[in-house]
Amino acid sequence: MTRHRIAIVVGSLRKDSINRKIARSICAFSSDMLDCSLVEIGDLPLYNQDSDADSPPEFVRFRQEIAAVDGVLFCTPEYNRGVPGVLKNAIDVGSRPYGASVWDKKPAAIVSASPGAIGGFGANHQLRQACVFLNMPVMQQPEAYLGHVSSDQFDEDGCLRDGPLKDVVMTLAGAFANWVDIIVRGRRLLAEDAAHAAGS
Repeated sequence: MTRHRIAIVVGSLRKDSINRKIARSICAFSSDMLDCSLVEIGDLPLYNQDSDADSPPEFVRFRQEIAAVDGVLFCTPEYNRGVPGVLKNAIDVGSRPYGASVWDKKPAAIVSASPGAIGGFGANHQLRQACVFLNMPVMQQPEAYLGHVSSDQFDEDGCLRDGPLKDVVMTLAGAFANWVDIIVRGRRLLAEDAAHAAGS
């Protein structure tokens, strides 16, 4: 299986965010399958359509980083039963200018983690709705609503300690690697078939 390039977008700006630690753990545990990098969103100005003709450098940087990868993994908390504003802003920035969305056709997965019981369910599904509109094929299983996550489940480097949560995250990472490979390889084969048919 090809080792695909993955952007991880974290919906929290907090330094000790558990979602950032989950993202860091996924990078560490799946390095043989996925070439992961965290794409920062905290410096992005609020999206304004007036900037489409002359985008600020932060927008350009973010769009280039997303455009360069094979897939996107979102790790997000839930704020007020929805997606954090900083993540929604990043989604809007990447989707513009109209007709030039960097999200288009990129396979995705969504992880939501929370100290609470429902594991960010509301944010997870609100983000799924946006991904459908953005034409991103989102992995359906395994679902990842990680509840009751606490700081003592991570080591001093911010990675998950051995235990059930680490097992879940490793399973998720493997499933996502397969998902991205299926989508990317399938598109390549379809393009090759179309080119062959055109040349016949």
